[in-house]
Amino acid sequence: MSESYPKKEKLKSKKLIEQLFSEGQSVSVFPLRLVYFKTVFDDNIIAKTGVSVSKRNFKTAVDRNRIKRLLREVYRLNKTMYFNNITTQYAFMILYIGKDKPTITQIESKMKHLFEKFSSKVSE
Repeated sequence: MSESYPKKEKLKSKKLIEQLFSEGQSVSVFPLRLVYFKTVFDDNIIAKTGVSVSKRNFKTAVDRNRIKRLLREVYRLNKTMYFNNITTQYAFMILYIGKDKPTITQIESKMKHLFEKFSSKVSE
């Protein structure tokens, strides 16, 4: 798995996003929350991922976009480590639920914990 984040791996389908939030399960490591749903994609992709930041907690679009960029970058750099044992296909939504502006190191450590918690929950 390469360290890129191409358009094929981005979660864009409204139908799939609705299904993700209605039928999916979640794992939380403050200030991140991961909603995941086991699904099947036509193309040979292990995971489709989206990121979201609450407008309630961050009023300006500049702040929301910066946090989303950080989330996507940390995901892109570490996804090979997260998905090295997983063979089933998943749809993911990573939500930032904190109220403070994070740094990239904070997000990186929390996302590692988040995906460790996810992989232990899935392996059960």
